[in-house]
Amino acid sequence: MKIPFVTFRPMEKELDADLRAAFETVYNNSWYIEGQEDEKFEKAFAEYIGMPYCVGCGNGLDALVLALKALGIGEGDEVIVPSNTYIATALAVTYTGAKVVFVEPDIRTYNINPELIEAAITDKTKAVMPVHLYGQPCDMDPIMAIAEKHGLKVIEDCAQAHGATYKGRKIGTFGIASGFSFYPGKNLGALGDAGASVTSDKDVADKIRAYGNYGSDYKYHHIYQGNNSRLDEMQAAFLSAKLPHLDRMNEARKSVAAKYLEGIKNPEVILPFVPDYADPVWHIFAVRCDRRDELEKFLNDAGIGTNKHYPIPMHLQGAYKNLGLKEGDLPLAEEISRTQLSLPLYYGMTDEEINYVIDKINEFK
Repeated sequence: MKIPFVTFRPMEKELDADLRAAFETVYNNSWYIEGQEDEKFEKAFAEYIGMPYCVGCGNGLDALVLALKALGIGEGDEVIVPSNTYIATALAVTYTGAKVVFVEPDIRTYNINPELIEAAITDKTKAVMPVHLYGQPCDMDPIMAIAEKHGLKVIEDCAQAHGATYKGRKIGTFGIASGFSFYPGKNLGALGDAGASVTSDKDVADKIRAYGNYGSDYKYHHIYQGNNSRLDEMQAAFLSAKLPHLDRMNEARKSVAAKYLEGIKNPEVILPFVPDYADPVWHIFAVRCDRRDELEKFLNDAGIGTNKHYPIPMHLQGAYKNLGLKEGDLPLAEEISRTQLSLPLYYGMTDEEINYVIDKINEFK
């Protein structure tokens, strides 16, 4: 049996008519930037998340960069980010001119450990950026308490967690602003690059929009040194077509994850840990194994696609050699990078496919 790591085919087949209608609407309107489809999606997504304002942009990285800039974070500032995440989180900070400060994760959840945040705070710290990695909510109550105590902004990186909840409340509603990615592989994915920032503050929303539109608050009037990052009409229309199905499709992902959690019994494989406060949406089903590369080859040889998120931790990448960190400085991030393996999980997986993955993992010796 051949099982890809991910495929969009079941979803695309199911939503084919809606997606084609979305294309026809934009094409017939002959309006491709900052039009009614963008406005429609921004309103719908803000309502879905439970925040007053949503500003579409070009991608998830820009969603974070624009939010940070709108909050006045820049040269001379420090922003705390998890040591275990995709590099976009750190790059967002770097692009503002601020300094990245890495804090280690809770090894069980892979998310930033709130107990380690205060030790990383200095008089230059301006913000904390928790990442709801793999679709698993961070422990937000202690993070928000620390931020309030020290007067820090909280910007949530929600790129992998559309619809996830913490104690019944959607992630993306805790910080002053949050960034979402709609990269095609996300739980809510466009048919190309797209992103959005959500916020509770109108002034912040207006600044985000201006920064993403060449720093302009109205045509040919530039109040900031901005850039070009706008959600185009076509992607907005596709996202509007998909959004009503997000919760249902997330439930299908949860069903796959539940079967994995129940069926995988191999003592060499560490399964994801879900705290009581979390209702994850399983963008990634990440296991760990000391013999990760052997397990990966075993599964690949059996026709099962896998991925590694992420095999080289950020502090050991050439991009961040300027921080002067070396191997052993962030051991938990390094441990996760060395042992993490992502299993197939996508909308439309059949029981036959799920059981095949489970059986093969249990066969691994």
